[in-house]
Amino acid sequence: MSKTLVEMTAEIIQSQISSKQMSTDEIKTALNDTFQALKSLQDAETYCIIDTAEPAESTAAPTLDPKKSIQKNKIVCLECGQEFKMLSPKHLRSHDLDSKSYRKKYGFSARQPLCAKSLSEKRSASGKERGIPENLKKAIAARTKK
Repeated sequence: MSKTLVEMTAEIIQSQISSKQMSTDEIKTALNDTFQALKSLQDAETYCIIDTAEPAESTAAPTLDPKKSIQKNKIVCLECGQEFKMLSPKHLRSHDLDSKSYRKKYGFSARQPLCAKSLSEKRSASGKERGIPENLKKAIAARTKK
């Protein structure tokens, strides 16, 4: 997985600090300037990719069929195309979404896990080993008796 801008900025400034003495204010300024430079490069790169690509009918349209986005060993984010084992709330927030709105936007059921099928199967097997389904049935039965 690629590094974030913050991680790249930190590595660059750590290299500078190791080669020359810097005050705290110089470090803060260098961090800010480096981050802004990397951000502008990323924005320019994104603009160039969008600018040279063929015009899309709709910018919100997924490039992949939602049903095919959840695969055996990965899930593809339909917003940006990145591949993950699990779509985390943090990643979805970067697209101004939460898991509920993501599912609704792309037509997934409310119970559809936003993770690779293999991870979902492992979780299911682990729960069964710990007796969760039986305990859940007992709890539901006890609740309905009340």
